[in-house]
Amino acid sequence: MKTTTSQALFAEAQRLIPGGVNSPVRACKSVGCDPRFIRRASGSKIYDVDGNEYIDFVCSWGPMILGHNYPAIMEAIRQTMADGTSFGAPCPQEVELAELVTGALPSVDMVRFVSSGTEATMSAVRLARGYTGRKVIVKFDGCYHGHADSFLVKAGSGVITLGIPGSPGVPEDIVRNTVSIPYNNEEILEKTLRDASLDIACVIVEPVAGNMGVVPPAQGFLAKLRALTSELGIVLIFDEVITGFRVSYGGAQQKFGIMPDLTCLGKIIGGGLPVGAYGGKREIMSLISPVGPVYQAGTLSGNPLAMAAGAATLKALQAPGFYEKLETKATAFAAGLQQLADKYLGEATLNRQGSVMTLFFGPGPITDFDSAMKADANLYGKFYRSMLDLGIYLAPSQFEAMFLSSAHSDEDLARTLEMTERSFKKLQN
Repeated sequence: MKTTTSQALFAEAQRLIPGGVNSPVRACKSVGCDPRFIRRASGSKIYDVDGNEYIDFVCSWGPMILGHNYPAIMEAIRQTMADGTSFGAPCPQEVELAELVTGALPSVDMVRFVSSGTEATMSAVRLARGYTGRKVIVKFDGCYHGHADSFLVKAGSGVITLGIPGSPGVPEDIVRNTVSIPYNNEEILEKTLRDASLDIACVIVEPVAGNMGVVPPAQGFLAKLRALTSELGIVLIFDEVITGFRVSYGGAQQKFGIMPDLTCLGKIIGGGLPVGAYGGKREIMSLISPVGPVYQAGTLSGNPLAMAAGAATLKALQAPGFYEKLETKATAFAAGLQQLADKYLGEATLNRQGSVMTLFFGPGPITDFDSAMKADANLYGKFYRSMLDLGIYLAPSQFEAMFLSSAHSDEDLARTLEMTERSFKKLQN
């Protein structure tokens, strides 16, 4: 497979951009190769600058649930762009998307749009602190909520992938106000939340962890979390940047029947354009400036192109049977992957929630950060490189997820399983 143009671009990018990338995992360091530079995408496929075609299971890290270049989304962008790209003023598109979001999530009475998931989570935490008058946030080991200072304590995603223990530049006084505890451990959860000396403002959680690989919640874990936070007056924040409109139209909160106080969104609600949002109870959201004292602002928040693309996406997701069809596809594909892993790898664990999954190259069950860390990242790197050369584009980290879209055909998935078997055989040699 020819990669000379990608190699030349990466060499030039490293001169101009730290590490040659604008988000660390893209550098592909943990999988032992250089990144491919992507020129275009369509449906389930992406194409690099050397003309190579790949079946895409990254899906721009989740938002392309309908596939790339989905006609209704592209048309919405074109129509909106004809009137301008940014106004720095209110626009009709943000009202339409707000109606769709609040209509889909019963826990969200009001929503504020921002430009990224990190903005959404950091703003939600500030709001929770303003609402409660308390300081401390509780998060879970291996859960990633963006790169704001408070969230880099025992974070997942690229922090795991690159072996960074938190991050230089995060002051100790900020770290002191963040408590990170094991995911799916009810005993430690209760002990921590009942510690009155901690002055806990909020708990933020990925209801389905997706940044240490996919780790679903244990039976009853989210219900216990909701009961304790309600009893103790602690704001519960669901980070549904990955799961929102992905595991069901109403997100993980609908799937598991749990109503958080605040919800953070991103990915899909921008239809592939940069976007984030946080929303929740009217009582809490009414504290945000300009109606309340908690300040948050953004020049490109509510950008008309992102709002139009998001609205077109959510309307398409309302098609009858959409999620059921995607679930059927994901179930069969995951079963095929697990069967091959059992045959050729021996110890491998596939975790899945809806159309999001991770094949861990290690023994299960994988229920938290510690068990996820037992996976063989080096072996995954060999698998990744083999699959890339065979035209299958996976996440360049053992601790990320595979995403399926409605554009993935039966032929795409059959070919992926065929290439998986070929790669597994190669790993045995």
